[in-house]
Amino acid sequence: MNALIALNPNALSLADELDAILMIDHAQRPLYCIPILLKDNYNTHEMPTTGGCRALTDSQPAADAPVIKALRDAGAIILGKTNMHEMALEGLTVSSLGAQTANPYDLTRTPGGSSGGTGAAIAASLAVLGAGTDTMNSLRSPASANSLFSVRPTRGLVSRAGIIPVSHTQDAVGPIARTTEDLAVALTVMASIGYDWQDNATATIPRFIRGLDYSVGLHGNSLRGKRFGLIHGFFNRTASDETTPVNDAMDATVLALLAAGAEVVSITSSYYDTPNILATCDTQRFEYREQLDAYLSDLSIRGTHPSSFKKIYNGKDFLVVPSQYPFIKAAFASSTANASYAQTLHNIAHLTSRLESTFADNHLDALIYPEQSNLVVKIGSASQSGRNGILAAVTGFPVVAVPVAFSPPRLDVAPEGVPIGMEILGLKWTEAQLLNIAKLVAEAKPVRRMPTRAESKVVRMGYNEVPRIVPDSGKIPDAYPLGVLG
Repeated sequence: MNALIALNPNALSLADELDAILMIDHAQRPLYCIPILLKDNYNTHEMPTTGGCRALTDSQPAADAPVIKALRDAGAIILGKTNMHEMALEGLTVSSLGAQTANPYDLTRTPGGSSGGTGAAIAASLAVLGAGTDTMNSLRSPASANSLFSVRPTRGLVSRAGIIPVSHTQDAVGPIARTTEDLAVALTVMASIGYDWQDNATATIPRFIRGLDYSVGLHGNSLRGKRFGLIHGFFNRTASDETTPVNDAMDATVLALLAAGAEVVSITSSYYDTPNILATCDTQRFEYREQLDAYLSDLSIRGTHPSSFKKIYNGKDFLVVPSQYPFIKAAFASSTANASYAQTLHNIAHLTSRLESTFADNHLDALIYPEQSNLVVKIGSASQSGRNGILAAVTGFPVVAVPVAFSPPRLDVAPEGVPIGMEILGLKWTEAQLLNIAKLVAEAKPVRRMPTRAESKVVRMGYNEVPRIVPDSGKIPDAYPLGVLG
C-alpha cells in the first residue's frame, strides 16, 4: 500500500509507560493506549512534519499541534505519520517524499485523498484511529474510498493550529475510523480543546457545544420520520463502469432509508453544482501562499527547510500533478488583497444562505449525496474527479461520510469490489445528530468489511526499538514528474 511515511521512535517506550500506569491504576482516559496514525501535516515534536514534500524532509516542529496534545492527554499513542497527497492539494495521495499510496481494496486505484495514507492504513487495521485534514474532500474522499467513517466538523469546532495550512476559509481537521463509535470518541477528544487563541474560528463555538461528549447521543432514535434531501446535481447519471455502481449504491441506500421510515426529498436546485461551486467559491488560490509563508516562517518550525512558498516551488524537491500546475502558478500572484477574493467570499456567503434556506424550506434533518459520483480513480489519473466535498468545505457545515456499498467485485484486482461512500451534511453544530444518523444508516445498511489483503496472518516479531519506515519512492507514476510546474 505504501501508506506510511514514518513511525514514532518513542511509540514503544510510550506504550510501556502506559502499561506501567495501568498496572497500578484503572485507565480513565478515553483513548488509553489506543494507537493513532496522523496525516503528515500535523505538527509533532518527535517526528518531522513534511506534508509529503521532500523539501520539508527535515522540518521539525518544536511542539505538538493542540489537537495532538489533546489526543496524547486522552491516552492515545501516536504511532506514526501517513502519506498524503503532497501539501494536501489534490486527492490522488502521491507525494515526492511518500510516493504513491495504493487502495487496499484495489491496488490499481488510489485511496482517495488527500488523507489517503490515513484512510488506507485504517482500512487495513494498521491503527485503531486516524487523524486527517480536509480543505476540499480530504477526510471524506479516503473514507469513501476505503469503506470508513469520517467527520468534517463545523468550521471552528476543532482547532487547526499547528497544521500545515492551505486555506483558512476551508481547512478543517477530524478523525477517520472503522466505526461510528470510534469516530464519536475521537471527535469528542479533538473538540475538547475548545477556544484556541491560535485559531480564531474556535471563538464561534456556541456555549451549548463546549465539552460535548459525542458518544452520548450516538445511540437511540431511529430513521423513522427523518427527512433527507437528496441532491440530484451531485450525481453523474451517464452510465459507465465507473459511475453506474455509485448510482446503483445510492439508489439502494435511498430505498433502505425509505424502508426504515425516513422521507427522502429531491433537491434539484441549480445552486448545487460542483463545478460551478469550485469556479466561484474556492478560496485556495488566494490563501495558500500567504498561509504557507506564515507557517514556514514560524520560529517554532525548526530544522533545515525552505522558509516560503516561493522557495519550495522555485526549487526541485516537490511534486505537483500536472492538473494542478495552473493552481500553483496562480498562487504565486494571487492573494487575499485581490478584488476577486472579496467576490469569492461574497459568493460563499450567498451559497451559505441558500443552503440554510434549503434546510428550512424542506424541513430537512440532513442532505445526502455520493461523496464521489464515480469510483475512486485509478493510479496515474490526472485528478480525483467527481468528488462533491466542496459544498461543506466552503460553507463550513459539518458532514459525516459513511460507507454504503461496494462495486461488483473483480477477483483479479478487487475481490471485495471498490468501496462507495455517502455524505450526510447537516446544519452548523449538529455533529451529534449527524453521528447518530450515520450509526442508524450503518445499522440499516451494514456494508463495511476489511480488505482481503489485510486478513492475512502477520508473523509476530519482538522489537527493541521502533523500525524505520522508508517509503518506496520508485512508486511515483511517470504521469507525475518531480520538481516541475509545466
